[in-house]
Amino acid sequence: MSILQAIIQGIVQGATEFLPVSSSGHLSLAQHFMGVKVDSLLFDVMLHIGTLLAVLIVYRELILRLIVALIRLVRDVFTGKFRWSHMSADRRLLLMLMIGLLPLFLLFVPVPGTGYQVKDFADLWATDSDIVVEGCALVATSILLTLGIFATKRQRGRAGTVSGRRSFGVPDALAVGFAQCVAAVFPGLSRSGSTLSVGLMRGISRQTALDYSFVIGIPAIVAAAALELKDALHEPVTIGIAAIFAGVIAAAVVGFLAIKLLRWMVASDKLVIFVWYTLILGIVTIAIGVFEHRTGQIITFFS
Repeated sequence: MSILQAIIQGIVQGATEFLPVSSSGHLSLAQHFMGVKVDSLLFDVMLHIGTLLAVLIVYRELILRLIVALIRLVRDVFTGKFRWSHMSADRRLLLMLMIGLLPLFLLFVPVPGTGYQVKDFADLWATDSDIVVEGCALVATSILLTLGIFATKRQRGRAGTVSGRRSFGVPDALAVGFAQCVAAVFPGLSRSGSTLSVGLMRGISRQTALDYSFVIGIPAIVAAAALELKDALHEPVTIGIAAIFAGVIAAAVVGFLAIKLLRWMVASDKLVIFVWYTLILGIVTIAIGVFEHRTGQIITFFS
């Protein structure tokens, strides 16, 4: 892989990890159309680290508050002072994040008759030469975003202005967590788009749903990087250090800008742009995938 190709994939990873358009789907499509098959788990891990740096920088104050809340929570549990009915906003958010992560354990459930766990299908679909799955998942992302926008419109219709709850309950956290779990399986189904849309459909305010979506993604990114790193340490490095470094920097910088952009777009009610983008890209991807199936010809650019 050249440095230019690494930078392109870093840009794709950084932009699509946080924008509601699916990073896994775009990386799969980028590799497909560039004729590049990245067999280096280390490169995948480093791109995740790049995007992790971006979200840590943007949400550094909230993350520090949650760390303090975690320390105090552990102290209160062991001293018998913990009370569910008496919690600060940060402690409640921390607990809702923990509950929202529980559905991710479904990814490790074995699928009978296949020899795979649920999470293994994400790698199978992302690395094969068939892009129809990515196309269908992108269309599904468009539908979810549309439902989320309609939910926001209903809030405006009842109150005259955009409103919504500013805190998560257990059902809300589980619903968003399940959406994140499903998005982890299908390349093209946006994690941020799914979790944001489900939060909006649950009646959560736009900014609260968006912040929760970003923060709950941190453990998911860390877990994905840790799982891949375990295997990457036993594999030879097939990509140059310069290419890896370039990809990480590109992912971090573009990821930072993408978070800022999405926060502005959500606040200014411009999510419909992503509805049309994922719908059009999904339909085009399905059409190309069907063409490749029928002709046996793989379409590539920059290869």
